[in-house]
Amino acid sequence: MYDFQEQIGFPILTVLTFLPAVAGLVMLLMRGKPKAYKGVALAATAANFILSLVLIAYFDRYTADMQFIEKVPWISSLGISYHMSVDGISVLLIMLTALLSLIIIPASWNYVKEREMQFFVAFLFLETGLIGVFCARDLLLFYVFWEIMLIPMYFIIGIWGGPRRIYAAVKFFLFTFAGSLLMLIAIVAIAYLARANQYATPVFDMDLLEKSTFSYKVQMLAFLAFFFAFAVKVPMWPLHTWLPDAHVEAPTAGSVILAGVMLKVGGYGMLRLCIPLFPDAVVTMAPWILVLSLIAIIYGALVSLVQKDLKKLVAYSSVSHMGFVTAGIFALNLVGIEGGIMV
Repeated sequence: MYDFQEQIGFPILTVLTFLPAVAGLVMLLMRGKPKAYKGVALAATAANFILSLVLIAYFDRYTADMQFIEKVPWISSLGISYHMSVDGISVLLIMLTALLSLIIIPASWNYVKEREMQFFVAFLFLETGLIGVFCARDLLLFYVFWEIMLIPMYFIIGIWGGPRRIYAAVKFFLFTFAGSLLMLIAIVAIAYLARANQYATPVFDMDLLEKSTFSYKVQMLAFLAFFFAFAVKVPMWPLHTWLPDAHVEAPTAGSVILAGVMLKVGGYGMLRLCIPLFPDAVVTMAPWILVLSLIAIIYGALVSLVQKDLKKLVAYSSVSHMGFVTAGIFALNLVGIEGGIMV
């Protein structure tokens, strides 16, 4: 495997993650200069997209190992590290995020009329949160990026949305924050339980947690907390009710990033965390999740048929097609997860 970071000395994942946020901070110094801050936003998203293509170009497709590893101690006494890496799942989602961001920024140049600079800054911080979630291999770092996603999207809906934007933004925030809070409790619990069982410090590193063993009861409780957070984000039926409001009231750019990437974060979390960390609980809960997925597929499709609002149509069709994603994940076989046909 070609180690890009070792050979070139370039922390590509860190740059991919934080370049948009740094550009957003620079833009704050350009108040009253729309050509300047729009140019910075476009340059940052274009550079990130090019870096995502470089990431794919140097990615070794013939190994399942994590690649482009960046790991340094962060809070050593608590076992927390700055640990970033990618595999074949996350590398494609990073490219998708970078591509959509590159499309959204110029498409919004003449769309936003009020607080224009803040709109682009919010989107750049949202891109940082999304890419960070796909790169993080430390659970606390993952949670930090997860929360970073929530805040800019709340403002994008609440400030630049439609007539019912406040209602939609608050509903989006409450649903997502409730799931995030449960996930944080579960993260801290399993980190300290892993310490009690095998390690000298709490364990937040995903590589170590995947090798740890937890009792069936702990797995079930932690799985339900993680699953609730991810199911809200997917969103799975019956936790989907925030999505139509958010889609309808969000500005067009917000709807694009919401449907294009943010919903996929929920499925990514299920695949990245729920299955490897809590395998016994997953086997128990899989049949029930398949039932919920089937309901979402049928319900979302039927409700989509009667929609006259295009954004609501996209929202309910997203509920339906993400039902296929969750069904594939919890089918617990390669055909379902890869979405392919075994020959």
